[in-house]
Amino acid sequence: MEQTLIIFKPSSLERGLVGRVLSRFESKGLAIAGMKMMQLSPEILREHYAHLVDRPFYPSVVASMTACPVIVMCLRGVDAVKVVRAMTGATDGRQAAPGTIRGDFSMSNQENIIHASSSPEDAEVEIKRFFKADELFDYTPVAMRFLYADSELQA
Repeated sequence: MEQTLIIFKPSSLERGLVGRVLSRFESKGLAIAGMKMMQLSPEILREHYAHLVDRPFYPSVVASMTACPVIVMCLRGVDAVKVVRAMTGATDGRQAAPGTIRGDFSMSNQENIIHASSSPEDAEVEIKRFFKADELFDYTPVAMRFLYADSELQA
């Protein structure tokens, strides 16, 4: 099964939205493989947002992401990255479609509730950045047989 990384950003914690967002992922049928709260450091953010470091808005990203602890989570499921990206919506909450997490809970490009891995390759790197191997669990929820056809699980 594919895995993906989610970061519940300070905007979701400060606004009390973690439970509502988490409930959407669980209701969809994604399995939690790992979850923890942590305070992000400027060093880990520099690595995670390396593609933004030279952008003029990068200091505001760091300020936003260090405003309070975050919750990092690894989700598992068939096509997990694609499914979570569709559920998340466009980066800018004002542009995100209603029914998506950002479309329903965000009015900002930066304070947009969650980070979600953009590809399976990025997910693999990001999960290793935030989780040690012994912090991830490879289990099969009992409900799995009611979430997928047998052929989907064998693919």
